Amino acid sequence: MKRTFFAAAIAALSVALAPAGPVAAQDFPTRPVTLVIPFAAGGSTDLVGRLIAERMAAELGQPVVVENKGGAGGNLGAAQVAKANPDGYTILMGTVATHALNPALYKKMPYDPVTSFAPVSLLVVVPNVLVVNPDFPAKTTEELIALLKKDPGKYSYASSGNGTPLHLSGELFKSMADVDMQHIPYQGAGPALVDVLSGQVPIMFDNLPSSTSHIKSGKLRALGVTTAKRAPSFPDLPAIAEAVPGYETYTWNAVFAPAGTPPDVVAKLNAAANKALADPKVQARLADFSAVSVGSTPEELGEHVKKEIAKWAPIVKASGAQLD
Repeated sequence: MKRTFFAAAIAALSVALAPAGPVAAQDFPTRPVTLVIPFAAGGSTDLVGRLIAERMAAELGQPVVVENKGGAGGNLGAAQVAKANPDGYTILMGTVATHALNPALYKKMPYDPVTSFAPVSLLVVVPNVLVVNPDFPAKTTEELIALLKKDPGKYSYASSGNGTPLHLSGELFKSMADVDMQHIPYQGAGPALVDVLSGQVPIMFDNLPSSTSHIKSGKLRALGVTTAKRAPSFPDLPAIAEAVPGYETYTWNAVFAPAGTPPDVVAKLNAAANKALADPKVQARLADFSAVSVGSTPEELGEHVKKEIAKWAPIVKASGAQLD
C-alpha cells in the first residue's frame, strides 16, 4: 500500500513539474537580470554594457542590473557567470580578453571560453588605433615602418599592460610588418597616454574611443586604425591593413549566458540584445565612441569565439606574455 501510494505521489509530482522548464522559459524574465561586466566602471566595455543593458531592459520588461566585477583581466567576472545558475538571470558582457586572450595568457583558467558559456550575441566591435606624438617624424604607417626598419629596436611603444589587446596589437604589427620596437607596459591606458602625449614614449596602440579627443585636438597624430576597414568615425584615417595587408585587431563585446541555459531563454536574450543594437539612439551613442554595432545569432558568436582563440593563441605565444 505504501509503495503504491508513494509511486502514485511521485508520478503525480512528476506530471505537475514537467511543464515547469518550458513555462519558465516562455515567461522569462519574471525578475531582474544581472549583467556582469568583468572590468571596472568607466571603460569602453562598461560604456557599451550600460547602454545595452538599459535598452535590453525595455525589451525584456524587467530591469537589467549592471554589476562590475573586475580582476584578473576579466577572469573573475567571467568565472562568476560561468558558475551561475543557467537560468538566464545572470549574464556576462564578454570581451576579446575574457574569451580569446586570457586562455592563452593564463596557465590555469577558472572557466573554458567555449564550453562554460552559452553564446547570446556579438554586440559591437571597437577599433584600436596606432597613434604617435605629434613631434614624431612618421606621418603615415608606411613612414613608421621605414623608420623602424632603418633603426631596429631604437623606438618604443606604450600599451595598457602586458597581455592586453593593445599590447598584442603592437606585437602583431611587429610580426606582420617585420619590424622591431620595444614594448613599454603601463598600468592602464590612461598612464600610457600621459607619457605618449608628453613625448616620453613616441608610439602607442590605444582604444580609438580614449584617443579620439586627443586626435581631434592635434595632441596625438593617428596613423591608422586596426580594423580591416576604416572606422566610420574617422573615414579619412587609413586602416593599418592598407599598409600591412591582412593586419586586423579590435576589441569586441558580446553577451554570454552560463552553459546549459535553456535555448528559449537564450533566444529571448538574443532578440533583446539585437533589438537594442537596432535602436537609432543606441547606434548614435555607440558611434560617439567609435563602436561599430554588429549583432549576431548565438551560433555566429560561438564560431566567432573559436576563430578568435585560434587567431590570438599563436600571437600570445610569440609575444612571450604570461600572466600566471
